[in-house]
Parts: sequence; C-alpha cells; structure tokens
Amino acid sequence: MTELKTLLLFLATAVAEIVGCYLPYRWLREDGSAWLLLPAAASLALFAWLLTLHPAASGRIYAAYGGVYVFVAVLWLWGVDGVRPTVWDITGSLIALCGMAVIMFAPRGA
Repeated sequence: MTELKTLLLFLATAVAEIVGCYLPYRWLREDGSAWLLLPAAASLALFAWLLTLHPAASGRIYAAYGGVYVFVAVLWLWGVDGVRPTVWDITGSLIALCGMAVIMFAPRGA
C-alpha cells in the first residue's frame, strides 16, 4: 500500500472513530437526542472495518494509527469545538505523525 493511501485510510479511520465517540458525548453531555447513538454505532463499526483494510500486522496498525488520531483530534478541536490549537497542540500532533511515519514506513528486514 502506498504511503498516501495508507495516510488517507488512517485519516478516514480517525474521523470515523472520533464521530463515533463524539455523538454519544453530545447525547450525554449536551442533552442531545438518543437517536445520535445510531449513527455513532455505525461510525464505530466503520472505524473497526477500516482498520482491517491495512495490510500490516494489527499491533503495528494500532500503534501507528494512534499518531494520526492525535493529529485529527487536534483538527477536530479547531474545526468542530472551535478552539484554536496552541503551538504545543500542533507540535505534539506533528511529533505523533512523525511517530506514525517511522512505524509504518521504515524499511523492514526480511
């Protein structure tokens, strides 16, 4: 799988997970409708399915995915929550992305 396809798949996976967790949050913390749980469940199912599309070992996928999740969560903070990330938020998320790149794209010995 090419690096770009891997990154795009991780981004889609992160959005699916965040939406799947955000909707119950809205229901519980912001008096949202219980109907929010239906798309939340679908989003979390999509998240789990997307994780299976990666060709690498599951442990490596989970470890690398964490870096992308951090980055997308900071974007969510800005775009959905309306909170501008600090320089430390951005720096930390970029470090996490670097960790993902090392885990996923480093040369592997035979």
